[in-house]
Amino acid sequence: MHEPSEKSGGHSHDGHSHGHGLGGHSHVSLPAEGMTLALGAAVVATFALVAVELLAGYAGHSIALVSDAVHNLTDVPTLVLSWLAMRWAARPPTPQKTYGYHRAGILAAFVNAMLLTLVSLGLIYESVLRLRTPVEVKTGLMLWVSVFALLINGGITLALHSGRRDLNLRSVWIHNLGDALSNVAIVVGALAIRYTGTTWADPVIGIAIGAMVLWSGMGILRESTHILLEGLPRSVALEEVARAMLRIEGVQEVHDIHIWTLGTDLNALSCHICIPDMHMEESEKVLAKIHEVLDRDFRITHTTIQFERAGLPADAGLYMPEPIRRSEG
Repeated sequence: MHEPSEKSGGHSHDGHSHGHGLGGHSHVSLPAEGMTLALGAAVVATFALVAVELLAGYAGHSIALVSDAVHNLTDVPTLVLSWLAMRWAARPPTPQKTYGYHRAGILAAFVNAMLLTLVSLGLIYESVLRLRTPVEVKTGLMLWVSVFALLINGGITLALHSGRRDLNLRSVWIHNLGDALSNVAIVVGALAIRYTGTTWADPVIGIAIGAMVLWSGMGILRESTHILLEGLPRSVALEEVARAMLRIEGVQEVHDIHIWTLGTDLNALSCHICIPDMHMEESEKVLAKIHEVLDRDFRITHTTIQFERAGLPADAGLYMPEPIRRSEG
């Protein structure tokens, strides 16, 4: 059997092919440059909002406003990390960072989720204390500041909406969506306190905000941890990928298959494939077809595939008790 020289979008290295999609290298689609500018503007707007909410919360005796200010303050490192991650992810690979910086955004999302979780627990604790010892709240100040905060957080959420498929940007988008929803709750709470005198509404809103932040932070933490641990992409079923390759003419067995996520919209695969003896030109056609199926059906664009002669004993670890083989008949 002759190994392919990999004219179909990859390279041959002593018995294995390394591909980046058909026709040469393919690149992950990064968010538009406008997303970077939006994050920069969001940092400035968030700083201004935190200052206003802290002053108003202290002057108006509103734990909901103070909680929201602290919550928004955690947005600043979140936004800065996300902004840096987007810039790093656009950098090309280096001899030391051969995959480039695609994981920068995932790492930023992981750190952001840790901050969200810790802050949410603090907000819940402070709100419970205020619920036990309520104080009079200046509802007018609380109302107008929360409307101002809603405009800021709503604007940031809309600006980042188109880039939310990126896990890094989605962590920021979810965070600011939660901020906007909490501002709506504060408006409702201010109106309730003003017209019904229910002072307990203020700390209850603080608890609700903390719980919402905790829920969103844990979700992002689970997803980013899964990716950093080289977990199988959520949208991919391992056996389905193997079966799809086995349907290609010439592929007789697939084993030692691994699929993981490098970064947003960039999935990678490595595996061993058994094929019969054939001319190098024919094996190149098989390889090109494999790349086509993986890209079209599973959005896997970075592949390392090693061809082996069918019938030889396998010496690689298997992802299942038995390798996946073409069915007879």
